[in-house]
Amino acid sequence: MSGTFDVAAARERFPALKQDQVFLDNAGGSQALGDVIDSITQYLSKTNVQLGASYHTGTISNTKYEQGYQAAAKYMNASRSEIVLGASTTQLFMNLSSALQIPEGSEIILSKMEHETNVKPWLVLADRLKLHVKWWESPKPELKLTPENLKPLLGPKVKFVACTHVSNILGGIHDVSAIAEVVHEAGALFCVDGVSFAPHRRVDVKALGVDFYAFSWYKVYGPHIAVLYASTAAQDHVKPLPHYFNPTKTLEDKLGFAASSYEAVQSIPHIVDYLADKSDAIAAHEGKLQAILLDFLSAREDVTVMGSTSADSAVRVPTISFVVEGRNSRAVVEQADKVSRFGFRWGHFYSKRLCDEVLGLGPEGVVRVSMVHYNTEDEIRELVEVLKKILS
Repeated sequence: MSGTFDVAAARERFPALKQDQVFLDNAGGSQALGDVIDSITQYLSKTNVQLGASYHTGTISNTKYEQGYQAAAKYMNASRSEIVLGASTTQLFMNLSSALQIPEGSEIILSKMEHETNVKPWLVLADRLKLHVKWWESPKPELKLTPENLKPLLGPKVKFVACTHVSNILGGIHDVSAIAEVVHEAGALFCVDGVSFAPHRRVDVKALGVDFYAFSWYKVYGPHIAVLYASTAAQDHVKPLPHYFNPTKTLEDKLGFAASSYEAVQSIPHIVDYLADKSDAIAAHEGKLQAILLDFLSAREDVTVMGSTSADSAVRVPTISFVVEGRNSRAVVEQADKVSRFGFRWGHFYSKRLCDEVLGLGPEGVVRVSMVHYNTEDEIRELVEVLKKILS
């Protein structure tokens, strides 16, 4: 549902925003909804018992946990049996890499545009199963993964392809559904890291056509927990890893390891309720935020924006990285720390292959400003004034 986004009303839902700190490191972790915080407090205060019990408090805990799983599945347009919740996206991908079955000698395609979360588990997989790794990248200035630059790498031996939905450095949105089509035409499985996409747009795994998809709820206004989706068909390639006497029907059974933090899981319905029907309005609001910063950065001859300079919300999310000619990225951030209330960061943000091998950056990487819907246009205008002063 489209409409004007009420940022003031949204900000009232986040206790952390009442302090004198502007949070612009949201790609590293967003602030938590007040309802989430309250629900976790209540759960730990009143229903903190082991799952599966039949006594009164146990049944309440069982119900809350199941409601969390159902809400997470519904949010992604997945079945309950197709998701598992766990400590982090990195951990869930590592679990999957331990269970995934691919014929020895096959090829897999990994992207150099990634957070290492969507690389290292598959290198472990390749080592375990003696697979050949092929690297997929898009050089400057395009810096975008497409079906066209993937096709030359595909062939009958390719059985697995992984890429990000949105780079946590570049901010550009990849056409995952189009990529999924060519991957499946080649007979391979397709895995997508949605961590940098999910805070900004609703995820629909069926519309995307992916086999595996994961993101972290702590970047989607919740607690430190993540979710992995594996389609029912893709689960045929997943060997269950639990104790021999435990069920193996669902993805949670196969890969969960009792790592779905109860208090975190049961808070997810509050996130889903909060975000319901807001996707279009959030995208429009975030487009205004990124336009303010991108217009300023693009007008400066001494600044290079990494990735697209378009402010179109259909093209990118408001995760904006840049370098300043003759300036150290770390020094830029530390100077801003001294003179302002803005919290943003420098570095490679775990996308080290991208920063080193594709972008050709030094060890300090980029300056990254990552906005979400609770940031305001006034905040970003104030940030621009700060940057004008420190870059003068």
